[in-house]
Amino acid sequence: MSEMSDEKLVFGVSDRVELIATILMAMAAIFTAWAAFQSAKWSGEQATSFSRAGAARTESTRFDTRAGQQAGIDVAIFTSWLDAINAEVQAGEVERVGSASDYVPTPGTLSAFYFDRMRPEFKVALDAWLKLDPLRTEGATATPFGMDEYVLENAVEAARLQDVADEHAVDAAVANQTSDDYVLTVVAFALVLFFGGISSKLGDARNRYLTVGAAVLLFSGATVVLLSLPKILPF
Repeated sequence: MSEMSDEKLVFGVSDRVELIATILMAMAAIFTAWAAFQSAKWSGEQATSFSRAGAARTESTRFDTRAGQQAGIDVAIFTSWLDAINAEVQAGEVERVGSASDYVPTPGTLSAFYFDRMRPEFKVALDAWLKLDPLRTEGATATPFGMDEYVLENAVEAARLQDVADEHAVDAAVANQTSDDYVLTVVAFALVLFFGGISSKLGDARNRYLTVGAAVLLFSGATVVLLSLPKILPF
């Protein structure tokens, strides 16, 4: 009678261990599918972010190139304007002003021609520079290009787009790491499936407990990681 009771107990424990292993394997299979899906979605997010970063950098380069061209135009016309004024003063065509802040272009002169055709962005800086009377004011910037008022909108836009590109690059790196983390959970759940599967093949009860226990620990850790990771909903 005692032997029959022990036998029933052994079979009862064995059945419970097998039930636990079966539940773990079922849950691990479901979580593996979910983790694989999320890994694929985050890989796609990484590719999209890298694409956006590349597009923003391309646009940034375009605006930066345009800003460089405009700066070159400003330098050329400013130099031509100074040369024209100097030549006109020496030729007596215009009077030398006492202060640069008093400068007013003389109609019909070459210097006035250059002055009237300066770009608005540069004109603001030039006017501010002339008000400083740079020839007599100590510490004044040597040219209008050093003035705070000299701002190229294309350069500003280029810098903004560069910042956007950097943000997208960071997003891509985060997405890549998230995808790798999901792959790690897939590996962990695969081990759960392995330990759960071989537990039923082992004849020794102690070995069954050990393999199922390992499966429980792996499943618990992988589940905690899986739940903590950011998710992209399928809808």
